Amino acid sequence: MSASTPVDQPADGPATTPVDDPLTRERAHLSASRSALRAMREDVEALDIRDVTANWVNAAVLEHQIGERIKALADLSGTPLFFGRLDYLHSPGAEQAEGAEGERFYIGRRHVHDADGDPMVIDWRAPVSQPFYRASKKDPLDVALRRRFGYTGGDLTAYEDEHLSDPAAVTFSGSAGGTTTSKLLQQEIERPRVGPMRDIVATIQPEQDEIVRSGLSGSVCVQGGPGTGKTAVGLHRVAYLLYAHRERLARTGTLVVGPNRSFLHYIEQVLPALGELTVAQATVDDLVAHVEVRGTDDAAAAVVKGDARMARVLRKALYSHVTMPTEPVMVVRGSRRWRIPAHELGEIVQQLLDRDIRYGAARDALPQRIAHAVLVQMERAGEAPDDRVQDAVARNTAVKAAVKTVWPAVDPAKLVLRLLSDPEFLAEHAEGLLDEQERKTILWAKPARSVKSAKWSAADAVLIDEAADLIRRTHSLGHVVLDEAQDLSPMQYRAVGRRCTTGSATVLGDLAQGTTPWATRSWEEALGHLGKREAVTEELTAGFRVPTDVIAYASRLLPHIAPGLTPVASIRENPGFFEVRRAEGAGDVVAACRELLRNEGSVGLIAADTRVPELAEELTAAGIGHIPPGEETTYDTRLTLVPASLAKGLEYDYVVLDEPRAVVDAEPDERTGLRRLYVSLTRAVSGLIVTHRTDLPPQLG
Repeated sequence: MSASTPVDQPADGPATTPVDDPLTRERAHLSASRSALRAMREDVEALDIRDVTANWVNAAVLEHQIGERIKALADLSGTPLFFGRLDYLHSPGAEQAEGAEGERFYIGRRHVHDADGDPMVIDWRAPVSQPFYRASKKDPLDVALRRRFGYTGGDLTAYEDEHLSDPAAVTFSGSAGGTTTSKLLQQEIERPRVGPMRDIVATIQPEQDEIVRSGLSGSVCVQGGPGTGKTAVGLHRVAYLLYAHRERLARTGTLVVGPNRSFLHYIEQVLPALGELTVAQATVDDLVAHVEVRGTDDAAAAVVKGDARMARVLRKALYSHVTMPTEPVMVVRGSRRWRIPAHELGEIVQQLLDRDIRYGAARDALPQRIAHAVLVQMERAGEAPDDRVQDAVARNTAVKAAVKTVWPAVDPAKLVLRLLSDPEFLAEHAEGLLDEQERKTILWAKPARSVKSAKWSAADAVLIDEAADLIRRTHSLGHVVLDEAQDLSPMQYRAVGRRCTTGSATVLGDLAQGTTPWATRSWEEALGHLGKREAVTEELTAGFRVPTDVIAYASRLLPHIAPGLTPVASIRENPGFFEVRRAEGAGDVVAACRELLRNEGSVGLIAADTRVPELAEELTAAGIGHIPPGEETTYDTRLTLVPASLAKGLEYDYVVLDEPRAVVDAEPDERTGLRRLYVSLTRAVSGLIVTHRTDLPPQLG
């Protein structure tokens, strides 16, 4: 059975023999597809590169490419090779997906073909697969039947059919029963999770698919509340773009930027599961790691350093090093002397300043401009100099000395060091931009002696990155995904934005979950700092992960933390488990964890950062194994002890939230604290227990 079997072969005929049973036939196709995938991998492994490479460099490159191809063809245990099927109508005159007329296609995570090259599984990103996500009874897109498959581990155990072109048919039928909603879809969404985040390729919804398949040339901003799948949408968009524009992105590169290492570890298996192995991952701190970060800023200093006005302060400070020439340049060539007067040198310098190119690029161009002025004089004197003469003049000692005086080299870290250490230098270049109190706020109380000895903060590193870009242009990638973007400062947005100046971006976040003093106030403002004002903003409001009762309880905070933001509406049939308990001590928290561990799936204990050491001791004393965020859960150790500051972006089947009041009080202001609490309340997929000894915040009612 191939991926494009004609539809006129019966899909669900009478079960006269075992082979006529639809489930048996589908299992046979799954087995044949796995065999075909194994053959594809063996064909690549058998390639002999010795006869096709001219040198060791080509051999090394080809060997790496073959290795990556073998990894991409891995048959992951427990991961279904295909998850759906489309049967197209016989409609010769109708406009439909290319190659789809009257055929059957199995939709999976990667393309699989048989020995003759005929497809057995179609990649979910192919155009012919799109109706699997978007077809409906109202608009069937020429699809007669959409079949979903249910799996236990890697075994196909159920199927469910939607007869999209038959108005009289039961909406969903099959081995899972006849219903008006998809049981298999709900089961997949609510399936317990252990370990890192998994892909949602089998459950992408129409509004998500529109974002996933939007073009590479445009940037997209996705506002999505807890459980709306915004992170998964962003990652699947990367996978789609790599499929649709592979050669271009192979040259220019792709990058996923996350808030912290724990988050990146949590999502790192999604793209490899979709066959994409070349996407880099980093935090903003990784991107700007020009110096070792050993210090911290208080909130007031971090807010000023993260303000976009600092970019103008840095620019003024940098270009203050450029001075107009006061002396001529005398170039000696053999017995001749060539004199460039100061006013002509000044015109050259001014022209470079007016071009508004990078400081370093202009400095590189200056000696060539001076040399060109000398060559003009030589030609007027009857000589015929060529490019070699111009290069020699540009390297002349007198020219190099003039460049060093007029346009000196500047080290970005030393520039920032001086700004933060020298009150007069800062005052001069922040005039009209920062007031006196703001300047005092960011000045170091004890100036560092050198770049190496300075206790740089994370905000300082971003300033150095800005200065470095003013001097030398930062390399731009083809596409950047920025997740949990609501917590970035304007200067951090600029740092990410210069990594995609010639490419596009996917920005993911939730304004209600902004927990930094400089949190994003509006996406319009954020996109301006990113350099992507033209980006389209989409809003996801359907909640697939967080249970109804949990999201309704957490949404009580929205009027206080993000007025006007649309609450998430849970579309899950299972309302989930939710309970608020008055606790007498840490023993009650441990008891709640033990209770939830009786269920299948992962459990997170979220608490204010200062409470974590005490809770860790209590868990250990009770004999309950636990791990910190960033480490992978196993079936033996399913409890993660999570500081509230690291909870953002993580998900657990069940959550115990300890002392909501302590979570709020740990932040510098109440709004930030309530936002941190909102994040903590919405990490559960199946159930939440809130334990508290002190009174709950009044905003929870």
